[in-house]
Amino acid sequence: MSARFIISAARPDQFPPAAEPEIAFLGRSNVGKSSLLNALIGSGGAGPKAELARVSSRPGCTQLINFYQVDGGYRFVDLPGYGYARVRPEIKRQWKDLIESYLVGRHTLALAVVLIDARRGWMDQDLELREWLEAHQRPYMVAVTKCDKLGSQREQHRSRQALRDGYAGQLLECSAITGRGVREIWQAISKTKNR
Repeated sequence: MSARFIISAARPDQFPPAAEPEIAFLGRSNVGKSSLLNALIGSGGAGPKAELARVSSRPGCTQLINFYQVDGGYRFVDLPGYGYARVRPEIKRQWKDLIESYLVGRHTLALAVVLIDARRGWMDQDLELREWLEAHQRPYMVAVTKCDKLGSQREQHRSRQALRDGYAGQLLECSAITGRGVREIWQAISKTKNR
């Protein structure tokens, strides 16, 4: 699978012309959006390929909406993380407005992939995002990241129980390091073309 960077948009008027179905990646700062995006296009993990999306251990690295053209007639859209980024409140408000303008106005948005850290579970802002997507009737799926960071079976069981509490939808467990869940996420993405 190959992909190329299109543009980083700071304002809605910088969004590229709407064309192919777009898959948006949303989640808290440092939840693994860029890592998962790299894993999905085959440039994540160990190996000679360069990263398409910049990955950092410092929260708040993705500050613009990044658009990528992906083989197969899709665009991936990496949105700024919400939550812990160490930025001024007015910058967080600008990010929120930018993200909301994308989610509301982009008619080519085929699927929002909401990423939840397996170690943290649903946090208040994740729940707000889920409610917002449902209220605006935007299709979404939940990808549970960093499953490889859960050591014991007890931790894994506790994480699954916490994620299921109050949520009856599908949860796809994934890891950008091991590649777990990548095929299943691609299957969900491929179904968007049939809608």
